Amino acid sequence: MRLFLFDVDGTLIFAHGVGRLALTKAMQEVYGVTPKFENYDARGKTDPQIVFAVMRGAGVPADVIAAGLGSCFEIHARHLNALIDNGHPVRTMPGIPELVRALSGQEDALVGLLTGNVEQGARAKLRPTGLAPYFRVGAYGSDDGDRRRLPAIARERAHTLTGHTIPFERVVIIGDTPLDVDCARACGARSVAVSTGQHSYDELAACSPDLLFRDFSNVESALCILSQI
Repeated sequence: MRLFLFDVDGTLIFAHGVGRLALTKAMQEVYGVTPKFENYDARGKTDPQIVFAVMRGAGVPADVIAAGLGSCFEIHARHLNALIDNGHPVRTMPGIPELVRALSGQEDALVGLLTGNVEQGARAKLRPTGLAPYFRVGAYGSDDGDRRRLPAIARERAHTLTGHTIPFERVVIIGDTPLDVDCARACGARSVAVSTGQHSYDELAACSPDLLFRDFSNVESALCILSQI
């Protein structure tokens, strides 16, 4: 059995900044500080990493940030769902609906999520796509703020679900940032990069992923290649 783990933002969907907008509102409510993202590169970071970095930059003590994280992410999810319900656009990336459904239909494949989003946030963003039921396992920023630790969590959940112990070399991590490639490399998984996010094809190529796609618009070709990895 193979385990395919997809990142969310930039890989599965483009949410037109709704995550940052909801998180900004949550941080303002919980910490009383307006976050400034101008000098912070959030690409590929987990939600806890983002909150800690931005709030520390605003002068909030680390212990105060830690104490407020739970409330921050609850409020974040509430704002996120409200914004999406009110029409904030979320679109799937080229070929993604067809690719996810096709992979999910393979007997020897299990499809899941590996994302820096907290679980409630990931579910909110995927809700309008109709794809959430295809992701049968997941590891999230709410499980651990260190992305490198998430593959082991997803793998354990896959074992609990299926009874199969999936070796890391049979785990495929699909993402749009160098940190997704690093995450796969750190645990011995296969790395698949796709340049549908905020990193260019050349930037991702410099990270030497096992596979690199511009996008998944050619679903038949992508499925064939991924099925052989």
